[in-house]
This record gives sequence, C-alpha cells and structure tokens, in this order.
Amino acid sequence: MACGLIAAVVLSPRGASAQGYGVYEQGACVMGRAGTGVASACADGSSIFFNPAGIAGTTRQQLSVGGTLIAPSGTFTNDLSGFESSLKKAVYPVPNLYYVRPVGGGRASLGLGVFAPYGLTTEWNDDFEGRFLGYKSRIAAIYIQPTAAFKLGPRVSFGAGFDLSLVKVQLRQRADLSTQIAKAPFTTFANLGIASGTDFADVNLNGSSTGMGYHLGLMIEPVDHLSFGARYLSRQLVKFDDAKATITQVPTNITLAANNPITLNPATGTGPAIALDDLLAAQFQPGGLLVDQTGVTYLRLPEQLVLGTAWQATPKAKLLFDFQYTNWTTFNQLALDFELLPARTLREAFRKSYGFRFGGEYALSEGTTVRAGYYTHGAAAPAETVTPNLPEGPRNSATIGLGTNLMRNMRVDLAYQYIDQANRRGRSIDGGTTEPTAAVNNGLYKFHAHLVGATFAFAF
Repeated sequence: MACGLIAAVVLSPRGASAQGYGVYEQGACVMGRAGTGVASACADGSSIFFNPAGIAGTTRQQLSVGGTLIAPSGTFTNDLSGFESSLKKAVYPVPNLYYVRPVGGGRASLGLGVFAPYGLTTEWNDDFEGRFLGYKSRIAAIYIQPTAAFKLGPRVSFGAGFDLSLVKVQLRQRADLSTQIAKAPFTTFANLGIASGTDFADVNLNGSSTGMGYHLGLMIEPVDHLSFGARYLSRQLVKFDDAKATITQVPTNITLAANNPITLNPATGTGPAIALDDLLAAQFQPGGLLVDQTGVTYLRLPEQLVLGTAWQATPKAKLLFDFQYTNWTTFNQLALDFELLPARTLREAFRKSYGFRFGGEYALSEGTTVRAGYYTHGAAAPAETVTPNLPEGPRNSATIGLGTNLMRNMRVDLAYQYIDQANRRGRSIDGGTTEPTAAVNNGLYKFHAHLVGATFAFAF
C-alpha cells in the first residue's frame, strides 16, 4: 500500500491579533492611542519597538514590564450544511519588557527591549471540518533588541537596534484516509467505500530556531509642538533545520469486507476481510512513511515601515497619526522537505498590507492622561489562502486607555482594544488542486477579539 500523507500546511503559522501574524500591541500607553507611537514616545521605554529614536534624550533610567491579553473569537459556517464551528475559547498573553539608560550627558541613550512582534495561536476542535488543513497553529517570535539612540541636534534624533529573534512554531492537523492511495497505481480508499473525512493520522509539528535583523528609527521636530517619525523593522529569514513531525495513528474502527481489492488473490479470486487499522499500522512502524521524522523549512518574517506625525494641539491635548506598511509578499510560498514524506511547496501569495492609525490623548492632571484611538487595516491573505490557520480579513479597531502615576517614580498604563474583522469567505478543504483558488472556498469566516493591556513603568 502506498500511503501519501499530505504534509499540507505544516509550519505555516498565521495571524491572531493583527494582519498576517503580526502583533502591534507592545505597550499599553501606545496601545491606548491605537498604536500611534512613531512620532511621539511614551515614558516607558516602549519606543525601542515603536521607534528606536524615541529613547534619545532620556534623562533618567526607565524600566517597564507589561503585556497584552488577547481573547479572540471566531466561527466558520459551511455554505452547504449551514453548520457553524467555533474557535476554542482561550486568552493568550503577549509580554514585553523595556529598559533605557541615558549616557553621554543626556545626548544618547542605550536600551534593551524584549517583545513579540509576531505571534499567534489559532485552535479549533480536533473534529472541526477543516482539521485536514490544520486545527491548531501556534507561533511565538520573541525579539531581543539592544538599542542605541542619539540626539543629532536639538530637534533630530536617530536610533538603531539589533534584533535576535527566538522563534517557535507548532501545527497540528489530521490526515484524511479517503484521499490516500490504497493500491497502486490509482485505487484510493475512497474507491473502496471509505467516506470522505475519515481520520487515520494526527500530525503534530514542532520547530524552533533563531533569526537576525535590525531596526532603525528617526524623529524630527521641525517646529515646537509638531513632530514627525519614521521607523523600519527589517525582514528576517528563519530556517528550521530540525522541525519534528510526531505522527500518531488514529483508529478508524473500519473492517474491509472479504474479496476487497487489497487482500484479493488474483489466482483464486478471493480474499479475506481485514481490519483497516491493522492494515494501516505498518505505515506507522519503522520502514513506513508515517513514522516520526524531521524536516526543513523556512519562515520569512516581513519588514515594516511606519511613518507618522504628532501635534501638541493644546498644553493638554495631543493628536497623532501613523501610516503602516508591512511587506507580507515575503510570505509567498512555503517549501517543506521531510525525511520520508514527499517534498512540497505551498503557495501562500500574501500581499502587501497598509494600515492607518489615528490617536489622541488628553491630560486630566499632571499625573493622569486619558487616551483613545482608531485604526483600519487591509488583509494580507488573498481570497484563495483564507484557511482555518488564518481566517483573517480587513479589520477596524477602537481603543481607549488611561495612564496615571501610582507614586513619584512609578506609573501604570492601561488599555482596552476591540478588533472587528470583516466577514471573509474562505475554505475548510484543500480543493484537490496544487494551486489554491477562490473557487473552492466553501464557507464564511467571522472573527473579532478583545484585548487588554497593562504596563508598569519605573523611573530612577
């Protein structure tokens, strides 16, 4: 028996809280104003992420710890059956840590940031109809960024950082027996009466690796009360040399009747009945294709360019605007090369995405500030690659925030964000084609999320 297990979406992690699989909520102060931080720094060191130039001119050491809790909700409704499947309910933490120290008489600063600009977990029940594409996707890309920033003049600052990324990925999926070859050359198990959607194997992919990149930032204040900022986060290529596939047999509890094509003896014209699980078991033993094995693949983390402005409209009110470009075209295809399973190249065809962020803050008193914001963002995935692993689409989001001094050298910032994603047609099947097309989309994905962020900042 030739058993061609499809390695379909192995190591193709996708998005949970931002477009693609990006996460922009890296500090509660900036989060409260919808991510507008490239032209105006918060006093918590988070400019290490939002614009490295923003830490220049810091007069005291800053240390901040914080994070964001992301609670996504989503469903898939099948066009034909009308059945609705739901994402598993869960809350996912995204932590961050920043430290900044002034040097050179206040004209320069050094900093260290630990944050996760790319990450996700998307999980469905293991009986979900899209489980053969994937029922769990997880990526955690943690960046460690030492940073230096300088005042090039009274109104110009420049910053740069080196990024070391620690990346872990996981994907779980099932394999459908009906699509597998039962007897060479062309007899499939479907030809033997095995129903479509019959699970026979569970694949659990895990991999970890590192990548390297850089981060540049510039801030200019041409006149009092008006500033402009720009930042560029470089792309990274992360190679997984030893991603491990753990493959487990899933019982079918099916018996093939006597005289079936697999056990049939051409000389006698007869053959015994056989338990299908016993027949398949050899593929999960040494010498079979479906033993645990390692593989090689690459993950490309895209580059980002953000441009923005901030205007101190009154002594208490500030208005901000950012434009964000993310080059998701780096995630065009995914090549998979395993020890035993057939090599495969998966087409993803992600597109460049653009976002517009609007924010504002108002000082209620010397130590307390309220914030609000709104952003809109296009989708990265084209219609043909909207799958259970990335049920993403164009998004709109609203935020509110509050920052206050708890004591002389300690501050807390809180933020809430709601993400509303446009309903998006997608698929729960691969459609049986090498190149995916929107023609096989068979249902509607819906998604929204609640996010809560908190940052505790200390100055000393």
